[in-house]
Order: sequence, then C-alpha cells, then structure tokens
Amino acid sequence: MLLGLSNVPRDYAWGSTTLIADLEGRSPSGAPEAEVWFGDHPGDPADLADGRTLDAVTGGSLPYLLKILAAADPLSIQVHPTIAQARDGWAREAGLAADDPTRNYRDDNHKPELIVALSERFEALGGLRPVADTLRLLDGLGDGAGVSALRAHLTGEDGLKATIAWLLSGAADAEALEISAALATSSASEFGDTLRAIRAVAERNPGDPGVVVALLMNHIVLRRGEGIFLRAGLLHAYLSGLGVEIMAASDNVLRGGLTPKHIDVPELLSVLDATPGVVPVITPTAEPVTSYPVDVDDFALRRVTLAGEPVRVEVTSPAMILVTSGSVTVSGSDAQRHSVEVGGALFASDESILTVTGTGEAFIAQPG
Repeated sequence: MLLGLSNVPRDYAWGSTTLIADLEGRSPSGAPEAEVWFGDHPGDPADLADGRTLDAVTGGSLPYLLKILAAADPLSIQVHPTIAQARDGWAREAGLAADDPTRNYRDDNHKPELIVALSERFEALGGLRPVADTLRLLDGLGDGAGVSALRAHLTGEDGLKATIAWLLSGAADAEALEISAALATSSASEFGDTLRAIRAVAERNPGDPGVVVALLMNHIVLRRGEGIFLRAGLLHAYLSGLGVEIMAASDNVLRGGLTPKHIDVPELLSVLDATPGVVPVITPTAEPVTSYPVDVDDFALRRVTLAGEPVRVEVTSPAMILVTSGSVTVSGSDAQRHSVEVGGALFASDESILTVTGTGEAFIAQPG
C-alpha cells in the first residue's frame, strides 16, 4: 500500500524564506521555512490525504524521521545523545511538561543523522578539528590576549572538552569577544574558506562564545548529492543550504550556542565526544541508485536518479520515497502508478519492490 505524505514547513528562525518554496515550485510564504518532517514522531507527524496523520497508520513505530532541511542562517551548535544517555535524560526530566522550553529530552531515543545536499553548496560544521591544525588556523588571528588564552587552553593538559567548557561557561566572554574581533582581519590563507564561514557566523551571533567553539570544528562543504553522517556525541552545526536529512526517530537536541533556544552547557558536555577527527564526506559513486552507508540500524537512505527508464528498487518496509526534482511516478505491488510532486513523499507500509519512473531525482528511506 502506498500513501501520499505532506506536511507544513516548520518556521524555525534559521530557516530559508526561499529554498523550500523554490524546490516545490511555489511562491515563498514570506516566513522562514526550515524543515518539512516526513515521519510519525509526535512532535509533527506527516499528514495523509484523508485527514489523518501517519502515526494513525504506524502506531508511532517508525524507526526513522525523514526531513527536507533549508538553512539560511547557522543552526545551534549541538550534539545528540546515545540511546543510554537519552533514556537517562528522559527519565530525569519526567516531571517537566512536554512543551517545557527547558526540556532537553523530547523522547528516549538516540539521534544519529545523515544529511545529503540538494543545493549546489551546503555548508556545515562537524566534529572537532585536530588541535595541531587549529593552532595553525590561530596563527592567522594574531597574538592578542584572547587568541593567546585560547592557544594556552588548547595546548594544556585538559584538552578540547575542557577548552569548550571554558568557552561556554561564561568565564571566557572577554576572550571570545577579542577572538571574534580578530576574525575581521584574519589572514590564514590555508583556512581562508573556513574563516570566511566563521566570520559570517560571528556577524549573525555577536558576542556569542559559540563563535569560538565554531573555530575548533571542521568546516565541511558538500556539493549536490554528497552527504555526511553525524553519530551521537559529535558536535555539529549546519550553516547554509538545502538538504535531505534522515535520522533516528528523535527530537533530542543539546545546544551550546548560536541560538536563542534553551542552552544547557553541562548536559551538552556530558554527552559530547571530544575526540578530534575528520567527518568523511560520502560521495555518490553509482547511478541510477546511490547508497549512503551509515553505521546504524535505524535508517538507510538511497538516491534514485531517473532519465526516462523505469528503475526497480528493492525496499525494506516501512519505506518512504521523497521526490526532489523532475517528474516522477511510483508503483508498488498493486501496479497502480502514483504521481508524486516535487517536495512530496509516499509511504510504503508493506512493499518489497518499488518501480520509479520519469525524469529527475528521488530519495528512498527505510530501516537500516
């Protein structure tokens, strides 16, 4: 059985006013449009054509949440918990109302996630850069007191997590302001693109110590079709662009900066994995079907590129197919052809093969 899915874009302040509207081929609403959710998470289950929501079909059992994400401004610096951490946090916050703005844990699940770029350029910060590389970046910011203090913390015995705690605790606000000011005249050619991105973050978040935390993170630029996987505990922030995002069915976000939303630095630090390293970019290697391998069981994502010939794809239900360009029809075991608008999706509750026809692009989500 194939069921059409839709949803209303969520109006988070960092959302783009044009990217989702352009994708869907409609006029912009004038408001920020940040995310469209295709899932059964109680925070915003997808709509069915008959007026019900998807959770009425699934009982809330879908292991993944599929989204369209459109960022015009940086998202918060954040991490997501492991399952054990989420269950513990959910139990500790049992006395808080579901909509309490100080709540960190909206459910008891982990939230590893994969994002694939739909725009020609998608920028993100992901993971912590090796300290030796960050010290070279700091060489381009001069030798002011703030930069010198940051360098001393990074080369001390306590390491990256202690440096982040110092920056976000309020103890380093003066140093953070000095470092942000030094960004305006920075000249490290090796990190020119990274410094340009962090300058933009600083302009949108004046005085926020999260700007300096951003300096410690890997700057990642994705081209259309490329993706990154962000495991639990990995510090990250999307900066700009349009993408398809899939994650375990959770809305647990622990924030440390660059946001007016609730920030809980001690809780973020308790979840943070401060091990430095590169976040690998997953590059498409095959057509018409490209896989994006991830090391979790909650979800799997594939991209289908269509050039007129039908493409048969084996799926594990419950699955979804989200159309992101062109003119696409989908059929399942009943052989009925379902036309799917760009920006729309179908839910396949009990299919083993989907036949996708037309021209353009679609993404298929399923359990891992």
